[in-house]
Amino acid sequence: MSIESSLLPASELAAAVDGFLAASPASRGWDVETSFDWPRADAGRLTDGQRSAVQFVTFIEDHLPGYFDVYHRFFPVDDSVDRPAFIHNRELYHFTVRWAAEEDTHARALTRYQVESGMAETHTLRGELAIEGRKPFDLPYEHPVQFFAYALVQEKATQMYYHQLRDVVDDPVLGALLTRLSRDEARHFSFMADVVSRYLRTQGDLIVDPIRDVITGFRMPLADTLRGYWRWALQIADVAGYDHTDAYDHLIKVIDRAVDARSDRVDELMTFIAQCRVLK
Repeated sequence: MSIESSLLPASELAAAVDGFLAASPASRGWDVETSFDWPRADAGRLTDGQRSAVQFVTFIEDHLPGYFDVYHRFFPVDDSVDRPAFIHNRELYHFTVRWAAEEDTHARALTRYQVESGMAETHTLRGELAIEGRKPFDLPYEHPVQFFAYALVQEKATQMYYHQLRDVVDDPVLGALLTRLSRDEARHFSFMADVVSRYLRTQGDLIVDPIRDVITGFRMPLADTLRGYWRWALQIADVAGYDHTDAYDHLIKVIDRAVDARSDRVDELMTFIAQCRVLK
């Protein structure tokens, strides 16, 4: 199956995008400059592990240009694709530009917190972020649904981490920031879940293997490029009782709800994902 023929019908994608935008109007947004009482930010109220967690997620969020570039390269909006693919990609672009703006706000807010709370100096932090930000990011996928299935798990895992970290930190400013981040990631997850559900309803068994491949090789963003990632990831997981495979349960629920009459192959996929959840 070619990339073009495996795309979700543009009308289905447009419905998912419209639903996302309707649920998140600009009037309900927030901004770095006015949404937080920055003078009260105090990293002295954090444990060493919590400070490390903030540093870690700042690196992850700040790599937004690399993430956005993946969508631009795989879903281009130029003359490198035929007209039907362009129509599909143009509808998706309405989502990706909003998503990118929100994720960039996350990066700016976390950076601002580090500076305002006394964790870092602006110049030094910018340099550290640039070291990692200049590294390439890619996803080894060929089927369109894989980008949404990957993001479904990643967004849910990130949302869960922010929620759990918020519950253990003692700085109200950081708590308020993590609440905002968690809510945004929850909306991003809902969009990805909607798109994956629409793929399941329209393409059925054809997307079982692509989704399985995502779970087989799943790694959170920057796992292969961020210096000291695995040591750092284990440390911050302990801080908030976090395991990214908890998000697999949500993928299973999405699959279960999307398909009224499940085939044997879909059942096998759900069993496989559940086993990966147990083994990791």
